[in-house]
Amino acid sequence: MTVKSLAIVGTGIMGMGIAQIAAQAGIQVLLFDAKGGAAEQGRQSLQAMLEKLAAKGKFTDEQLQATLSNLTVIEDIAKIAKVDVVIEAIIENLDIKKQLFKQLESLVPAETILATNTSSLAVTAIASDCEHPERVAGFHFFNPVPLMKIVEVIPGISTKLSVVETLTTLAKRMGHLGVVAKDTPGFIVNHGGRAYGTEALKILGEGVASFEDIDRILREGAGFRMGPFELLDLTGIDVSHPVMESIYNQYYSEPRYRPHPLTRQMLTGNKLGRKIGEGFYQYIDGQKVTSNTNQQSSFEASVSKDRFSQKEADADTSNLSVWIGADLAEDKKQLIDHLNANGITIDDNDQPNSDSLILLAIYGEDTTNAAIRYQVNPKQAVAIDMLTDLSKHRTLMPSIVTEDNFVAQAYALFGRNNKLGKSSDEDSEVAVDATLIAESTGFVAQRVVAMVINLGCDIAMQGIATPKDIDNAVKLGLGYPYGPISWGDELGAARILLILERIYGLTGDPRYRPSPWLQRRAKLGISLFTQQSNCQR
Repeated sequence: MTVKSLAIVGTGIMGMGIAQIAAQAGIQVLLFDAKGGAAEQGRQSLQAMLEKLAAKGKFTDEQLQATLSNLTVIEDIAKIAKVDVVIEAIIENLDIKKQLFKQLESLVPAETILATNTSSLAVTAIASDCEHPERVAGFHFFNPVPLMKIVEVIPGISTKLSVVETLTTLAKRMGHLGVVAKDTPGFIVNHGGRAYGTEALKILGEGVASFEDIDRILREGAGFRMGPFELLDLTGIDVSHPVMESIYNQYYSEPRYRPHPLTRQMLTGNKLGRKIGEGFYQYIDGQKVTSNTNQQSSFEASVSKDRFSQKEADADTSNLSVWIGADLAEDKKQLIDHLNANGITIDDNDQPNSDSLILLAIYGEDTTNAAIRYQVNPKQAVAIDMLTDLSKHRTLMPSIVTEDNFVAQAYALFGRNNKLGKSSDEDSEVAVDATLIAESTGFVAQRVVAMVINLGCDIAMQGIATPKDIDNAVKLGLGYPYGPISWGDELGAARILLILERIYGLTGDPRYRPSPWLQRRAKLGISLFTQQSNCQR
């Protein structure tokens, strides 16, 4: 079907965002909202916003007028009878949606497609009371719709293939990438996004680092656009926590999706985030001003960065020698090159000298276990995370018994050292900071990034979407630096598998069990995009 007209039922932020891109694509759009005057208000707000964009030269007056001419407000829902597609964008309540779809069926002809913008409800359930569920599908956009160039097309258990094809083509016409997903909890994006926030919350709950340091590590070191706690504040705990619980419960308490009690407490205590001025951070006029100090980690109170900043200044590195234990040869070479550039002596003995700083470049372990594995003195040991970009940020992890002078030496070498921090001008240097964390099986970035990749692999194994669509949907829908599948290839599937296997082995927590999709491809040394082609899936 070539879509010439559609109706939007529900003219809130999402509904009007969909209306905008449809009208800009030359499609006639009818706007209806059950609340009197809401549709007209939505149209006026959209017009004001488009006029501002036109004044800034974003598009011409002719394009503005053409877009506005494609938007028509209706007060009687019966007037939708002749449109090709109806898109529902109302409250996330299953009973209300089911009632609406039953009503829509009585108003439109048999060939009209009925689409839901649901983000968390089963399409099959929404269509369950319809006489013709074969024409019902999910059409899930992301906010803000004009900027988030992705839409999930979700067939229910009875949806016809032609409906999926029509909606995918419609998405492309409106300037968005349509990715087809199975009708499963969270579909692709909300499913794939479970690892980021829940693992960060678990790290915070273990007292590994403050929420500010976790945000900093993941933003500056791993390349995420926003830290997980900044994102939770932006989205709102009242939105994020119910989604965490919903997906966890819909997957029958799957450990990978386990929520954390902290966000339930914050929801109960009305610490919802930016919208009310306080969440993990505090806000004035929407701007972050200070942290909520009662959420700081206990580690920061006893081993503060200021404490070691002073010791860094006092640390004498002129006679310092460093012994390196590294899981990967390339990591050891990078550290040796860095230390050589700083005039630091390398202790290359089989066993470190008693006064050498022991630097451990490890994956999926804490410093204590790594020191035991390398058969070195944990009192001299500091681990460094080599998964992140050292030219942008470094994470250092002493053991619980590491002596202060060795921590100060490590901080002196990596806390404010410019040798690895180059600006775009190769002759100039930029300051690169380090974050000191308490012991954790797998640092901060290793745990979060490995969980993101592992979950993407598991979504692929479940056949919820193709690896390529999973990658595109998560990257575009969540703003990650990579999609989870390509990120696994970029970092090396074997390295991600090592992280997960060690964390799982040390903690026994099944949330860290590696996906079979990841295991097989890592062991064969092939891309995580590889699909099985010699049998019917």
